[in-house]
Amino acid sequence: MAIRNSRAEKKIAYDGKLCKLLDMYSQILVVGADNVGSNQLQNIRQGLRGVSVVLMGKNTMMKRSIRVHAEKTGNRQILSLIPLLVGNVGLIFTKGDLKEVSDVVAKYKVGAPARVLNIPTKINKGTVEIITPVELIKKGDKVGSSESALLSKLGVRPFSYGLVVQSVYDNGSVFSPEVLDLTEDDLVAKFAAGLSMVTSLSLALSFPTLAAAPYMFMNAYKNVLAVSVATDYSFPQAEQVKEYLKDPAKFAVAAPVAAAAAAPAETSAAPAAKEEKKEEPEESDEEGGLGGLFD
Repeated sequence: MAIRNSRAEKKIAYDGKLCKLLDMYSQILVVGADNVGSNQLQNIRQGLRGVSVVLMGKNTMMKRSIRVHAEKTGNRQILSLIPLLVGNVGLIFTKGDLKEVSDVVAKYKVGAPARVLNIPTKINKGTVEIITPVELIKKGDKVGSSESALLSKLGVRPFSYGLVVQSVYDNGSVFSPEVLDLTEDDLVAKFAAGLSMVTSLSLALSFPTLAAAPYMFMNAYKNVLAVSVATDYSFPQAEQVKEYLKDPAKFAVAAPVAAAAAAPAETSAAPAAKEEKKEEPEESDEEGGLGGLFD
């Protein structure tokens, strides 16, 4: 009877603790805890102290406590946590920035040796050779005995284990942890892409929206301008366009400016040329005088 009472008391205490945390926190990270030891978990708790609370427990106990809390408070949104409690998982309750908490959790990973992978190897003149070409490993594959022994001798620890964020709960909404990696630039780019799609769809359907309004006004102005150019109808915004069409020379406004800029250089070169021409007759006079001496 004492053992049963102690178990019942532990369940009641656990229910009270989890329900209290659910009342205090609206942000929860669901983390996988495979191959995470007690010392490593303690280090994670210390690293998150003052910002977050880590709670582990059996899935059945956590699910029961969540249902109890939902019944007492009427908060049905919290029930969305129950489908996430699969496998060896725990809960991290936080009021801090979810991205920062996730980064802190990721820091506490511990290296581990390779396990069985079954790649044929042999020792040849003091070196280890792989007998046949094989694909080393893919995600989800198991490691064989030969690599495990080899990597252990080399002191290589190719794997690391720690709490892994699997899902994020925030005020009743559940989303993938990849969302935490989005930056402001990513959000702006996604928003711009969505806005572009809404604009394109609105223009294709001729359905007015705030996003497509500037383009609709622009297209309407082009249509009215085309009608004005093709007919005698006119309006103030079309007058300048019609003047340009009547006198195409007005399109070359920049040409006289360029010509005027080039003119001073030409005029400054002209006097120099005239001066050179003035010197030529003096040489011809000298030649003429010399020629007269020998006549």
